[in-house]
Amino acid sequence: MKMRLMFVDRALALLWAAFWIFFFVAEPLVYRTPWLRAAPWVGTGLVYLALALTPWRWARPGGMLLIVAGIVPCAAYAIWAPPRLPLASRVATIAVLGGPPLVSGMLSVRRGRRGAPAPDADGG
Repeated sequence: MKMRLMFVDRALALLWAAFWIFFFVAEPLVYRTPWLRAAPWVGTGLVYLALALTPWRWARPGGMLLIVAGIVPCAAYAIWAPPRLPLASRVATIAVLGGPPLVSGMLSVRRGRRGAPAPDADGG
C-alpha cells in the first residue's frame, strides 16, 4: 500500500509540474512572446518542478510545501477571478490550479507520517 501511495503522489505531482512547464514554454512559442518576458513564467514552472521533487527526499516537509502550493493559487484566484465568470468556471479553475498539488501534498504527508515512530504510552 505504501508503494502505491508513493507512486500516486509522485506521479500526480510530476504531472502537475510537467503540465505547467509545458504551458509556460508552449504559450510564448505560440504567441511569439519575447523570451525575456516569458522567462519568469518558465522559472515558475521550474519552481513547480522543484516542489514536485521535494517530497521524493523529504516526504512530510515536501508534502506540506505542495499543500501550500495548492492553497495559495486557489486563494489568489478566488480573490482576483474575473467578476463575470460563472461559478462553475471558477470552481473548475480552482480545482485545476490547486487540486493536484493539494492531493499530492496530503498523500506525501500521510506517507511521511507512517514512517514516524509511535508515541510513548506517557504521551512523549
